[in-house]
Amino acid sequence: MKIFYSPAHLEHEPPQEFEQGRMAPAVEVPERVERVRAEAERRKIGALLPPRDFGMEPVSRVHDAGLVTFLSEASSLWRKRYGEGAPPAIPSAWPGRGMKNRFQGDVESRLGTYAFDTATPIVRGTWSASLAAANCALSAAEAIKSGERAAFALARPPGHHASADVFGGYCYLNNIAIAAQWCVDHGLKPAVLDVDYHHGNGTQSIFYGRDDVLFVSIHGDPSFAYPHFLGFADEHGEGRGEGANLNLPLPMYSAWDAYSWALDKAAKKIRAFGPDVLLVSLGLDSFEADPISKFKLRAEDYLRMGEAIAGLKLPTVFNFEGGYNLDALAAITVNVLEGFESAA
Repeated sequence: MKIFYSPAHLEHEPPQEFEQGRMAPAVEVPERVERVRAEAERRKIGALLPPRDFGMEPVSRVHDAGLVTFLSEASSLWRKRYGEGAPPAIPSAWPGRGMKNRFQGDVESRLGTYAFDTATPIVRGTWSASLAAANCALSAAEAIKSGERAAFALARPPGHHASADVFGGYCYLNNIAIAAQWCVDHGLKPAVLDVDYHHGNGTQSIFYGRDDVLFVSIHGDPSFAYPHFLGFADEHGEGRGEGANLNLPLPMYSAWDAYSWALDKAAKKIRAFGPDVLLVSLGLDSFEADPISKFKLRAEDYLRMGEAIAGLKLPTVFNFEGGYNLDALAAITVNVLEGFESAA
């Protein structure tokens, strides 16, 4: 399995985020990827390769030009306003109902217009890391197009919460959506399977009105789980996209029995869609000891998850998303890949 990795992610190192009414140490940190990289190398999962630079065209096929421009200049604008030693850029106000978005305003108003939470700070290296992450996902998709059975984009920041013109949930550019659109543009029919504990609201939003990309998500019910406002079971797509969206929200404390049931339903939907390629938003925050999760999956369950994904018998792109238990993250991530490889 080819593994695409860029050291550019090391420069995106926010020291803190605003969560639960207080400043807290950031949990989406470089060590997440570095631990997985070391474990993948130790277990000889596959060759580690640098991503190809695809330029801005694949990004612009998915994301609004205003968001892309803002993300590219937000850090410099923030430091120009508040000084080189300023803390990370975090919004302090949003345009609520009855107020106006300000896409062309100052850095504070643009930050509030484009962000949907306070947990996604922008620092000096955020933009370069985000572009590199998108290039990792694109390189993995290109490897599949060239005949590889599977490829892994080991990159951060993650992407599945970012929509066409909004960022949040530690996500700035939607890597899996960018790769899926690239597949469409190159004559492939993609299905996206999101196994992150949190619903991939950004991916859903991007493809919700389309029938050429299937989106299936298994996640914590948004009645209690982030992102709270999207990911319910009655969201099936709209217009041409009606029926091309399947959400499988699970209750608190779901373990493998409930999860495997949802995975079976997801597999049936994917088979019925008849895709050429599967793109997996590989979030590992469903682990029983993850600091954010309310699920109860165990380490060995991720081997079963990989085996189940392999059972779809599709060329597969894995894209690294969430997972915040640093002690277990590397092992459970590689368990999915190992389970897939053993069953392929």
